[in-house]
Amino acid sequence: MKKESKPVQIYQIKIALKGLKPMIWRRVHVRSDITLAKLHDVIQIAMGWTDSHLHQFVIGGERYCTQGMFEDFGDKTEDEKRVRLDQVATLQSRFVYEYDFGDDWVHEIKVEKIIEFQAGIKTPHCVAGKHASPPEDCGGIWGYRNMLEQLAGPPSEERAELIEWLGEEFDPQRFELQEINEILQRLRK
Repeated sequence: MKKESKPVQIYQIKIALKGLKPMIWRRVHVRSDITLAKLHDVIQIAMGWTDSHLHQFVIGGERYCTQGMFEDFGDKTEDEKRVRLDQVATLQSRFVYEYDFGDDWVHEIKVEKIIEFQAGIKTPHCVAGKHASPPEDCGGIWGYRNMLEQLAGPPSEERAELIEWLGEEFDPQRFELQEINEILQRLRK
């Protein structure tokens, strides 16, 4: 028996990094038939992560990740390359994307809106967002808060080392919509 395919729609999703105030978030349009593996790529770009660590999706109590990632531990997971977003999420669905199990960055993903697909719509596409994502390997929420305190504080040896480690000025308010979309455009090809 042949399985009927669903019509392609556009999902407007909000990606929010949990545990920080002010909230760091992105609003992105993706095709409903995007695989969770490709959604991982979109989240990495939209949030400014470098895909240097392990990740997983947790949806309805099920875990989705790179095939075999937790096999040695006997944990049951599903292969994210074989699952489409529209198979696990509908309008108003909420689920979790975890990135870097050491720093433990937990993102809440919410399907905010479903839009009829029209020719010429380019996806993935970031439509809005707020604040810069924390740098990789900064120590999770606690380390990031400490980093911001050091950067805002008076000149010190610790502050100088931190700026050297960052390699550039870090502006926690910075959100570059155009830059994100230029990188997402490369993902489309």
